[in-house]
Amino acid sequence: MFLTEIIIATTIVYIGKKIHATAKKKSRETLVIQNSCLSEDSTSLITSENGISEKEKQVNHYFKVSSATLGLTAITTLFYPALAPLSVFAIIYSAFPFFEDGFRAFFKTRRIEVSIIDVILITGMLASGYLFIAAITGWLLSLSEKLLIKTENASREKLVNIFGEQVSTVWVQVDGVEFQIAFEALKVDDIVVVNAGETIPVDGVIVDGVATVDQHALTGESQPIEKTTEDKVLSSTILLSGRIFIQVEQTGQNTIAARIGNILNNTADFTSSVQARGMEIANSYTPPTLAISAITLPFFGATSALTILLSSLGYNMRLISPISVLNYLKILSEKGILVKDGRALELLGQIDTVVFDKTGTLTLDQPHIGNIYINTDIEIDENKLLMYAASAEYRQIHPIAMAILDAAQQREIDLPPISEAAYEIGYGIKVKVEEVLIRVGSIRFMEMEEIIIPDEMINLQEQGFQEGYSLICVAINGQLGGMIELHPTIRPEIKGILSDLRKRNMSLYIISGDHEKPTKRLAMELGIEHYFAETLPENKADLIEKLQQEGHNVCFVGDGINDSIALKKANVSISIKGATTVATDTAQIILMDGTLSQLEQLFNISSDFENNMNNNFRISVIPGIFCIGGVYMFHFGVVSGIAIYNLGLISGITNAMLPLQKYSKLNKKSLLKHGKSEK
Repeated sequence: MFLTEIIIATTIVYIGKKIHATAKKKSRETLVIQNSCLSEDSTSLITSENGISEKEKQVNHYFKVSSATLGLTAITTLFYPALAPLSVFAIIYSAFPFFEDGFRAFFKTRRIEVSIIDVILITGMLASGYLFIAAITGWLLSLSEKLLIKTENASREKLVNIFGEQVSTVWVQVDGVEFQIAFEALKVDDIVVVNAGETIPVDGVIVDGVATVDQHALTGESQPIEKTTEDKVLSSTILLSGRIFIQVEQTGQNTIAARIGNILNNTADFTSSVQARGMEIANSYTPPTLAISAITLPFFGATSALTILLSSLGYNMRLISPISVLNYLKILSEKGILVKDGRALELLGQIDTVVFDKTGTLTLDQPHIGNIYINTDIEIDENKLLMYAASAEYRQIHPIAMAILDAAQQREIDLPPISEAAYEIGYGIKVKVEEVLIRVGSIRFMEMEEIIIPDEMINLQEQGFQEGYSLICVAINGQLGGMIELHPTIRPEIKGILSDLRKRNMSLYIISGDHEKPTKRLAMELGIEHYFAETLPENKADLIEKLQQEGHNVCFVGDGINDSIALKKANVSISIKGATTVATDTAQIILMDGTLSQLEQLFNISSDFENNMNNNFRISVIPGIFCIGGVYMFHFGVVSGIAIYNLGLISGITNAMLPLQKYSKLNKKSLLKHGKSEK
């Protein structure tokens, strides 16, 4: 019986292939004729409409055909039995993709996969005369594929296309004159003009103007950012107010927004990873399902054997599993967590060890001021020294300048205007403040300026180097006035994050290329027992691998180029927005708000995802067990089997879609709570 069904299925596939190939050829010929007769505008419309993927076009086509087939078969069954041959032909054609998958699995890969059940099931129903049931089965399979690709597209629209369509024209300024050009004609160094309410079309630097920019879609930042001359702006962000002139640095596919989209589109494992787990489970249950069906055949007949196939043990996991994964990816993206590889979401539930890179991950780029040392040979106090340093750094935006300016602001120090300035890149700055010549910079800069450094100040510098902090020198009219300590700033959110990870029984490690003392001090301050100091970039990956060999599942959190090998080696890799391009390209997960605050939420959602997947598994197996029991105990037939199958399918899809509703309600509650607190 089964051999006969396989032969029939093979024949159907052959016929289907011929029909499909002929249809595609006719379609191409028709399109060529249409295009030759249409205007240029009409042709572009066809191109736009055909912009969807080949896979989506195929799924849409066969879903329409299977829907029409279901109607035709219903009419055949109820009113016109003479239409049966046409119905059989329509069922064969509409189920062609599933027959093709089954044919490939059995005859080419020699593997017993779930697609073989599709072939045997529909073929057996046709051979047994269950035309309407065969049509329903084909329609449900097509509906499943339709739902899957719809969910995948919705998630990708959020993950990949959250930046919207690129503008078609832009305004540029040349020799003081503004005119409009095609976006494709833009070149690097062109000056683009953007007004309030418009989308910034390029990555670049503001050369004139002040504006408020909403970067939420790209960076996850909840508040608009003020931008002015020399500030960088990113494409696909929105200009809320103001008017700016931008010197173009990157356009089109080279912008950060486009690169993020390309990373996702070109991540080879993205699609396969969201389907892998469900397909593995479905495939693993295929041999026992076929075996039970084969055993049932000689004792209970063909109808009971077909009903066993309809029990679909684990069968629906191939659909509901990727829907769950894609929905959770969408939920995370809405919360500013970009997951580039669906496997990472599943692996998070197995993580027992979290390893942090030190500099830039546990600490911020901007340091903070520690002690201020005064040269005893000069009459000046701390506030006066800090005032001179802050005045010199007033127009600088690098982290050291911002640290000095913040310290002056905290002490409520008024800054006098500067009359002239000369900045030595990498060394220091010279300015005149209140007719006093101020130099701010490193000891090397002071030596270049022939400023004498007392021995005790040199010793302080050496001590700071050993302890992991730096000192900035401030000279006044040719004499060293004092030195200012600059300490690494621990991320304000990190202690809460570490507390949450400890509650999850995670082992915590620090890996740093920094010296032993500062690394040890940071580990002690944060309560992290394990740390590795003075680690070379290539050795970071070796340490990750060593932990894995000891039986640990490792999540590595890093942000630098020197972290890329370790990010690749870890079971799950996480980086933060603002990190180096190499780190964000390599990492599987990116925290888009630029902090580690979302780490707790990431693990919470991962746990929720794992619970949802476990429920998916139960829903895909329990109805099948009930159906098999019903065949043996109550002689269930095909109608009962398909009813149980539908119940399981609907329950599975409902469970897979529930997270969207759940987190939508949580978001609304959070917004309401936030609104009340503001009032």
